[in-house]
Amino acid sequence: MIQVKRLGHATFTTPDLEQQIAYWTEVIGLVVVARDKDSAILATRLGQESIALVRAPEKGELRSLAFQVKPGSDLGELAHRLQKEGIASERRSGISPGVRDAIVFRDPKGTLIEVYADYDFQADDGKEQGIGPLKFGHVAYRVNDVQKITDFYCNVLGFKVSDWMGDHFSFLRCGVDHHTINFTRFETERLHHIAFELRDWGEIHNACDYLTKKKIQLVWGPLRHVVGHNIAAYHRNPDEIRVELYAEMDLMKDEELGYWEPRPWHEERPLRPKVWPKDTLRSQWGFGSFGTFPGYP
Repeated sequence: MIQVKRLGHATFTTPDLEQQIAYWTEVIGLVVVARDKDSAILATRLGQESIALVRAPEKGELRSLAFQVKPGSDLGELAHRLQKEGIASERRSGISPGVRDAIVFRDPKGTLIEVYADYDFQADDGKEQGIGPLKFGHVAYRVNDVQKITDFYCNVLGFKVSDWMGDHFSFLRCGVDHHTINFTRFETERLHHIAFELRDWGEIHNACDYLTKKKIQLVWGPLRHVVGHNIAAYHRNPDEIRVELYAEMDLMKDEELGYWEPRPWHEERPLRPKVWPKDTLRSQWGFGSFGTFPGYP
């Protein structure tokens, strides 16, 4: 088994590279760390690569996800582990300015997975613009078989199940954050949303005001989720990718203790990983669900 430590960057297609670069820099506040006429890579101002863009006819298609394992890990040995699981992989170099060496393979839904050990943090360009997230926090995807892909991410990549909602929605972690990957059951497999962590509730408030100035309307929120308990606000970018801005996510600070760091808004004391009822509200504050709230199918 590979033990993933954190989410690296996600690669998306776009027919309008300039428009997407403008959105990710001027609105979200990322920094361009590499680009050519058909691609670009952007990082947070804290130096972690988050978004890669590739020019293509498809709008907002998730091409690949990158994950970091323990620095210094032997990628050849990790590739051997994958081979024992019947998973073909190959070695690639220079997949981004921060990643010199990686092994790549595909998950059950066909997304290219890039696993690397060592990472070079990127420089800030010194420009003060945009929302300025702390990090690229998680990716949610619609799949036909939630159990199958959940098992793959746990058994092959070392994720742990944080929670289930019924049998149709899994939340997986690879560190202290409640979730880094989500899977939910849908007939058509495609991206559900991506998410960036902000510093606190005050920054969510400021971000919503900033989006309004940029004439970008929220599609859901602000709200506090029940599963994971993060405060969240959602909008769509120009390529129709649903982007969540969040803060105050549940944290598993000690795996041996086995419960989420206590918070006053938790429903149980202590609150542990569990299977929530299928009809659990998506917001403690009484708003609708993903399936029923206007503008948020």
